[in-house]
Amino acid sequence: MEHPLNIFSFLPHEIVAKYLHVLMTFVVILLVLFLGKVASGMKSEVPTKGQNVFELLVGGIRKMGLDVMGEEGEPYIPLIFAIGIYVLFSNLLGIIPGFAAPTASLNTTAAPALIVFFTYHFIGIKKHGAHYVKHFMGPIPWLAPLMIIIELIGHLSRPLSLSMRLFGNIFGEDLVIIILFILVPFLVPLPMYFMAVFTSTLQAYVFMMLSMIYISGALEEAH
Repeated sequence: MEHPLNIFSFLPHEIVAKYLHVLMTFVVILLVLFLGKVASGMKSEVPTKGQNVFELLVGGIRKMGLDVMGEEGEPYIPLIFAIGIYVLFSNLLGIIPGFAAPTASLNTTAAPALIVFFTYHFIGIKKHGAHYVKHFMGPIPWLAPLMIIIELIGHLSRPLSLSMRLFGNIFGEDLVIIILFILVPFLVPLPMYFMAVFTSTLQAYVFMMLSMIYISGALEEAH
């Protein structure tokens, strides 16, 4: 269901229907690039309020990354930060009248989920080489054939879980906001907007946290 104030409504309906999530993704990318440009220009020795906010955000995510992944995970914190910011702004875009959350499309949520999936396996292979296969064999040698099947199913379900959880929550949330906006456009949708801000932030946090746990698991030694 499209928002009645869709800013891309001037485009042909076929394009909007098929590629609205792509158009909204470009909006998010432009927004993130703009904020990155603003943040990179804040290098004052006496921090302004804006610089304090950015430093608090970056410092908080770096500390969270070190707590979950350890020192070995520090090189991957920028990736986690980038994915988290992208997911957060994609979620929040849907609560602005005229826009839609790109993460309300499964195609959009599958992209960062697959990036995380391939990245943490690459990290595991890079660190452990051929011994990375031990992560799939379990602690008891004679149970290895069974454990490999179980572990493969578990790992393959991770990108599915990441993408479906984010898609389901944001899609349902946006749908409720649009329906309330159509039926009662003033005041009544406000509580839902506040709830949407909370759940959008929470979903971005969960996505980041699970990504760090997967990377941490790939970095640790197999038992």
